[in-house]
Amino acid sequence: MKENSYDSGRLNLPFVGLCSFGKYPYQPDWNAIDADFAILGAPYDFGTQYRAGARFGPRSIREASTLFSFGHAGAYDHEDDVTYLVPGKTKIVDIGDADIVHTDTLQSHANIETGVRAILAANAVPIVLGGDHSINIPCINAFSEQQPFHLIQIDAHLDFVDERHGVKHGHGNPMRRAAEKNYVTGLSQIGIRNVSSTARIGYEDAKKMGADIQSVRQFRDLGVSGMIARIPKGQRFYLTIDIDGFDPSIASGTGTPSHGGFLYYEILEFLDALTKHGDIIGIDLVEVAPDYDLTGSTATLAAQLLLNLIGRIHHNRKNNAGK
Repeated sequence: MKENSYDSGRLNLPFVGLCSFGKYPYQPDWNAIDADFAILGAPYDFGTQYRAGARFGPRSIREASTLFSFGHAGAYDHEDDVTYLVPGKTKIVDIGDADIVHTDTLQSHANIETGVRAILAANAVPIVLGGDHSINIPCINAFSEQQPFHLIQIDAHLDFVDERHGVKHGHGNPMRRAAEKNYVTGLSQIGIRNVSSTARIGYEDAKKMGADIQSVRQFRDLGVSGMIARIPKGQRFYLTIDIDGFDPSIASGTGTPSHGGFLYYEILEFLDALTKHGDIIGIDLVEVAPDYDLTGSTATLAAQLLLNLIGRIHHNRKNNAGK
């Protein structure tokens, strides 16, 4: 009987073996990265203003991602009639975690930046697993020698505080730090809602510094196509996803939950459209704090979203190149 491709090799069930992201190869040598996408953990949560615990985010996302380790055949999506993440065609590696030095924000951030720079030096797309949202600061710093890009944020909070009690590198500051970079051409801040950590002056400053701010309700009024139309077409995009951008009914495992958030499919559809609108050149996903979610569904949401996004980036890059 002819061997089915599903049956070739080891069965490799999700609960078997080592727990790298998606069970993709682990590459501990940051000078030997050979991939289209490289996963870096940033288990840092000293920047939180409320509930800590996002240091365990990378580990929980990796574990959840094994559910979607598709084995030998890739991930067929019958709605798109596309097989994403085809083995041998989409090259993904997990390079482990940046070294975190307890109580030392600047050194921990520097170590995260080193990891992202190593991925960029290998011409791969960095996929950084947080960690609190302050880890976006070293991620953006790592692009200082790259071409300019537009930053897209999915989040409940604006994160545009300049300085508070001397703190400039906490999880309320990253979008302000990004907007200060001359290689960040603008910001689309999506999902911002309700009571926030940023005062009115922060919103005013954000708009002056090139931000387009849309709440969940405004996003829904616009629809995916309307939101995409507000984003400059054909540019390079860096994407930062705070899991609290999603509604806590599906993402309770986070330090600062905010009701009225997004649901899974509306963001997946937005991200799919974004991969056709320009080139996503870096991603961080932050603020998964698994101890606040006994079901593990928040980490599962993060892993599922990232794997679907990686597949669409790779597929649509090929399609865009052929046009």
